[in-house]
Amino acid sequence: MDLLHSIILGIVEGITEFLPISSTGHMILTSYLLNIKGEVVNAFEVFIQLGAILAVVFLYRQRFACLFNFKSNNGFSGFRGLSLLAVTSLPILVTGKILEHTIKTHLFNPVTVTWALAIGGVILILVERFRFKHSVASIDEISYKDAFRIGLCQCFALCPGVSRAASTIIGGMANGLNRTTAAEYSFLAAVPIMFIVCLKDLAEIWHQLSPNDITVFAVGFVVAFISALFAVKTFIHLLQRSSLGPFGVYRIIVAIIFFALLSNQTL
Repeated sequence: MDLLHSIILGIVEGITEFLPISSTGHMILTSYLLNIKGEVVNAFEVFIQLGAILAVVFLYRQRFACLFNFKSNNGFSGFRGLSLLAVTSLPILVTGKILEHTIKTHLFNPVTVTWALAIGGVILILVERFRFKHSVASIDEISYKDAFRIGLCQCFALCPGVSRAASTIIGGMANGLNRTTAAEYSFLAAVPIMFIVCLKDLAEIWHQLSPNDITVFAVGFVVAFISALFAVKTFIHLLQRSSLGPFGVYRIIVAIIFFALLSNQTL
């Protein structure tokens, strides 16, 4: 990897991590296009996710600060807020642990990602045709049942290309959250699960890195952080005025392009 690769992947990670278009899928496809692979690339892709996580913590710092206000257990604060995040995170942590080897061995490839992008795009478009009843107007009104059901939906994101954001947003909307509230809870719910997974993966491959990798990793981290700040704020702005439909169309277009590229390579 060089600095150009670092910047490109940092931008891709930051923009796609919290949008319903699959950051993992885009990272796999981007690495495929750049023709870079190996343990260092894998470690880099995990590391820069921490930059994207930090962006959400920064943007929603008041929300996260309330989680450590144990004098209040109303709404999304104190023990109740932490418990809601734990309930949402538990299903994917358990399922991911059980299926980790199978997923990494058989699903982390451009073909799987392309199919997942296409199918997910169709689902996003169809979801907007349903008239879900919006009974939850803010994150403070989310119940434990809502949190658990969203957590179950999040498990679909174990397949690269599906998108954790798409799974949790659709799960939230199906459980009565309006589109914007579902997206914001998706951002918050991403932090604990991504932090745990990133630290675990980095611990397994960190010993393979050298001092020469520090600059490349640092640049990618900063670029991912800045890109994620822009992406999250823009996404919420768009959802307040539009729908998930355009993201579904985007996924389908990207899938068609990669189906063509993969077909040409096969030929």
